Amino acid sequence: MTTSTLDRRTRIVDSAIDLVAAQGLRALTHRALDTALELPPGSTSYYFRTKRALIEAIVDHIALRSRSDFAAAGEALRVPGIAPGAGTSPGTEPSVSGPSNSRSGGGTPGDSTSGDIDIPALALGIADWLDRLLAQRRNHLIVRHALIIELQGDEELHAKLVGCLFSHRHATELYRALGSRSPAEAAADFIAVIEGLVFDRFAGARTTLVPGTPESRRQLTRVLTIQLRAHE
Repeated sequence: MTTSTLDRRTRIVDSAIDLVAAQGLRALTHRALDTALELPPGSTSYYFRTKRALIEAIVDHIALRSRSDFAAAGEALRVPGIAPGAGTSPGTEPSVSGPSNSRSGGGTPGDSTSGDIDIPALALGIADWLDRLLAQRRNHLIVRHALIIELQGDEELHAKLVGCLFSHRHATELYRALGSRSPAEAAADFIAVIEGLVFDRFAGARTTLVPGTPESRRQLTRVLTIQLRAHE
């Protein structure tokens, strides 16, 4: 694939995400994308023959960007013995089949730290990462949610979207390090809270709370701190 072809495909997918975020999935047509990008009629269908092909490209683009952002978060998501990256990227792990009873690590429930983990600092780091996603990738988050609902009957694409926000494997290791008796179950709960925080910002009660502000980070940090401490 030539660079010009790749650039054109990327522009179309980016435009498709913006279009769906603004107008919904029903607005996603080849003609609408040609118009939005001021391309000759038929250009989008040359690169993506069907609407299904467009949706697959959107899912892959959002999932890839999410994995890249998660890996790039670095210290913000780092806990002792766990580093975001190989083997812990969102979208690379299977779904949760049930709670794990494995327990390691230390710490007393309710402490501000558990073992070597400073929970308030960790919550702040994750909140900063999430706040940046809300500020920089709002349309991606909106479209991801819309497609999660739309693609419930498509096991492959649905799984890519469900698993691409925060790594369940990473969250499981985090709760194992915190000393949880059921780290996989605690990880699933933690990710559910993150999903709720995201939805609340673009479609819930806090749509007016602006990402990138101290108030935004404080709200996210408060909720995440509570959830990280609830690991027993």
